[in-house]
Amino acid sequence: MTDPKTIAVYDARADDYAQLETSERPSKTLAAFMSELPTGGHVLDLGCGPGTSARHMVDAGFKVTALDASEKMIALASQIPGVTARVAAFDDVTGAAVYDGVWANFSLLHAPRADLPRHLRAIHTALKPGGLFHIAVKDGEGEARDRMGRHYAYYTEDSLTELLQDAGFTVGPYRRGRDKGLSGLDENWISTTAHA
Repeated sequence: MTDPKTIAVYDARADDYAQLETSERPSKTLAAFMSELPTGGHVLDLGCGPGTSARHMVDAGFKVTALDASEKMIALASQIPGVTARVAAFDDVTGAAVYDGVWANFSLLHAPRADLPRHLRAIHTALKPGGLFHIAVKDGEGEARDRMGRHYAYYTEDSLTELLQDAGFTVGPYRRGRDKGLSGLDENWISTTAHA
């Protein structure tokens, strides 16, 4: 993510965002993702926010590298013992066969739609053969800014599946939901776990 307005919102509201998910247990989706990873595997939390998911993964015995474009989010994630966190953009995902899993939970939706194919190819390359890739996005079409000024690209199951397959992934079942985010609005989302 490189959009200055979006990053500025997360810098300003990092503490508020951290309060959105304070559960001491991982979500069902994260628990399922972790159950498919090899014991002690290396996971990239891409767009880690305050590190909520990273904390659950470290607690489960995984090695976690956490990246986010927001300095304030990384400041929070860096306080979690065992999490290696640094400020980075989506284009900073490099290397080949580095990770057993990549967790991109409501992060890549901030990338311009035209950039997503490039990011997905880089993630596929960075994953070990058969590695897991979780992606969650908001359901819909097109691109827009929300009422807080954050940039979003929206995807349907069909459009996301096509992009994932073009990048070399085998796409798993989709999950759907509706939740209230930082903006306070209830919005529909979709997610899937794909295999490299």
